[in-house]
Amino acid sequence: MSEAAPPERPLHVVATAGHVDHGKSSLIQRLTGIDPDRFEEEKRRGLTIDLGFAWLTLPSGREVGFVDVPGHERFVRNMLAGVGPVRLVLFVVAADEGWKPQSEEHLQIVDVLGAHAGVVALTKADLVDETTLAATRDEIARRLAGTALVDARIVACSSATGAGLDALLRELDRIVADAHAPETGGRPRLFVDRVFPVKGAGTVVTGTLTGGPLRVGDEAQLWPSGVRSRIRGLQTHKHALDVAMPVSRVAVNLAGTERAAVERGDVLGRSSEWRATGTFEGVLTPVRTLGRRLSPRGAFKMHAGSAERDVRIRFLDDEPDDPVAARLVRVRLSAPLALDVFDRFVVRDAGRRETVAGGRVLDVAPPARPGDAVARLRSRERADRAELPALLLGERPAVRLDEIPLLTGMSPASIEGATRRGAWWIADDVVAEAVALVGSGLASFHAAQPLEPGRGLAAVRAMIAPVLRRRGIGDDDLVDVLLDAIASDAAFVRDGSMLRLATHTPELTGRRDDLDAVVRAVADAEPLPPSVRDLVAAHGREVVDAAIRTGLLVRAGSDLVFTPPFVERAVAVVRTAGADGITVSRFREELGTSRRYAVPLLEHFDQRGVTIRRGDLRFATRAT
Repeated sequence: MSEAAPPERPLHVVATAGHVDHGKSSLIQRLTGIDPDRFEEEKRRGLTIDLGFAWLTLPSGREVGFVDVPGHERFVRNMLAGVGPVRLVLFVVAADEGWKPQSEEHLQIVDVLGAHAGVVALTKADLVDETTLAATRDEIARRLAGTALVDARIVACSSATGAGLDALLRELDRIVADAHAPETGGRPRLFVDRVFPVKGAGTVVTGTLTGGPLRVGDEAQLWPSGVRSRIRGLQTHKHALDVAMPVSRVAVNLAGTERAAVERGDVLGRSSEWRATGTFEGVLTPVRTLGRRLSPRGAFKMHAGSAERDVRIRFLDDEPDDPVAARLVRVRLSAPLALDVFDRFVVRDAGRRETVAGGRVLDVAPPARPGDAVARLRSRERADRAELPALLLGERPAVRLDEIPLLTGMSPASIEGATRRGAWWIADDVVAEAVALVGSGLASFHAAQPLEPGRGLAAVRAMIAPVLRRRGIGDDDLVDVLLDAIASDAAFVRDGSMLRLATHTPELTGRRDDLDAVVRAVADAEPLPPSVRDLVAAHGREVVDAAIRTGLLVRAGSDLVFTPPFVERAVAVVRTAGADGITVSRFREELGTSRRYAVPLLEHFDQRGVTIRRGDLRFATRAT
């Protein structure tokens, strides 16, 4: 790649449009000195079959690239591939033929794709008189009224004589200067429109780069195939680059990628930054000359970027009175495509071979069931990109962090109305609903079980799950994230595997007689106290657990409890044995109890560090 690289700055791309044989390619060649017709068949037949590319430096010093697209009806598919990602248009009309059917169809396509600006080249002006030239100019102005090119200036010129070309270049300079600055900080995306092998270099793909920069050495990926590669080299206008900036025509040399693995319509970007979708929702606007209502029954093809897909269309809103009014739609694709919110697309009727509508993508991953799709999509239709994360969290209770850029094209540091918790963004109203639900549940539990310290976490999770189910999410990980969010709220206290309200303490007042009764039952029977099972049967689980929890009884083993004085007496027995240690038999005799009670009590001492066991002997620790 021999030439020195130009400054790494955004460039602009202009697409040509217009009827066949109105002089698009001749005009581009005269302006740039580059023949955009790449194939012998194109030269032999005198019409452009596929996309051609050329570039020039404008009088201001700005560099601009041209995508020369075919005008013949049979090649509208390739025209759409070239115009798709481009928002500046050089619209060509021949003065000797005037407005033609393909002029109208190309204008419809440019219009529904949302062109930002354009200039009309009234070519072959040397072949007509002034009267005809003026009449053709007036007709073009009438045709442009109400379209995206309504403000486009009409410049009469001739590729043969060179007349008017300086004025045309000035107009091109003006629309480029006034064009919106391209987005450069987002996700880079290149819709592949050409693929070819280069001997000694491998596979090269070309397209118009949008969104963000590509760099030599970047790990790249192709969608929808998922094929991964590395960017070996970059070129723009035959200049080798280290960094390619949007919006510009870029050739990308992919290391280790076979030619057969890539096709026109694939999307090239950085690894893992895109996701292909088979269904999207958007707004669809019939072209102004359609003359009939759009019906979901039909053989439709959708064009987005350089990609083409067969599609099925479902209308989501009520049928309007105006047959060419915009409609909200759900579109199912014959094969997945890497789309972004606000992408423009064109729909053609394959049977009638005509462009019928254009649209804008609003949701690249809509819910399985549309629900209230109209309200949701109207909000998106009015939004700008910066508002998308907040809208997304208004539609869903929670979204994983790594999903946000895939669904909105943004990686926000904050989202209004949502909070980042772990690997999730969670809508604040969802957390508030879960807090209120768990708070109410715990309040009821504490009222019914005043002696219990709190509710088990498994039971609390069961309280949270319905909040998510109502919002259409059943992710178990999210239940735990919400549980952590609730536990961190000052209104709650998490104690091991229990959760309680911060205002709750086990209520012993009013149950003191019950507690005294269970303690007395144990004390009166020591050294042979009743089992826990018997105590529960006589006094109730709640009272027995409260006595143990508050230290009125000491649990030893699974089914035995003792009073603290008896336990202290047992510790004294061990301590009295001194350096000689004590056997189970002697311990039992000293306490006047049986082996059934002595063994669990000694094991309890071992676990608490009161004693150390050596063979058949226990020794009191120094801390005892």
